[in-house]
Amino acid sequence: MSEPLRLSKLMAQRGLCSRREADEWISRGWVFVDGVKIDVLGTKVLPEQSITIAKAAEQQQSELATILLNKPIGYVSGQPEEGYEPAVALLTADNRWTESGGPAWHNKFLRGLAPAGRLDIDSKGLLVFTQDGRLAKKLTGENSRLEKEYLVRVAGHLDDDGLTLLRHGLSLDDKPLKPAEVEWLNADQLRFILREGRKRQIRRMCEAVGLQVLGLKRVRIGKVRLGKLPEGQWRFLETDETF
Repeated sequence: MSEPLRLSKLMAQRGLCSRREADEWISRGWVFVDGVKIDVLGTKVLPEQSITIAKAAEQQQSELATILLNKPIGYVSGQPEEGYEPAVALLTADNRWTESGGPAWHNKFLRGLAPAGRLDIDSKGLLVFTQDGRLAKKLTGENSRLEKEYLVRVAGHLDDDGLTLLRHGLSLDDKPLKPAEVEWLNADQLRFILREGRKRQIRRMCEAVGLQVLGLKRVRIGKVRLGKLPEGQWRFLETDETF
């Protein structure tokens, strides 16, 4: 017989919402198990039971904001470091891309907004912020298979063996890296397509084969591209866009 699980954990596992959202919905009486309303936090249910949510929860979820930023160098993507600003500081009405659509800017979009993934201080390009816990898990979860594409300017010599290693065969922190797609775009620029996101992964990969990274720009996550979004500006994820 299956072991009971906390309802909020099971909801997160099924991709219905984040655990934080699940707890909020449960406390509001918006969650039903086999048709019965559950409003007690910590309730455990069986993994095979049916879970449905109220229309109010669906409406709240549809209003969660996801924002795409073209992060410049010098901003940290997560917690601020001494002497540097977090990238979220760029999410203001004045920095919104004028050619983009979506709702009028309001400070409510900053509540619960968090970066879904990292982009280190020396790198620039596409950085995603979201209020949607489901999307954050899709982008950053251990089982995420979303591609992330980078343009990388390098200095140094790279022979065919080194290129083969970049594609598959390197390890970081004693853990093998997943296969990557790596190709030359021109004499000093490589394209990397990764399906994982270790800390400073591309810089460390290049260092391992004798290359120095001079510039790094993320241009795509899944099916969403940076496109013409100007550096330092942001836009909402469009309703017809999916990662």
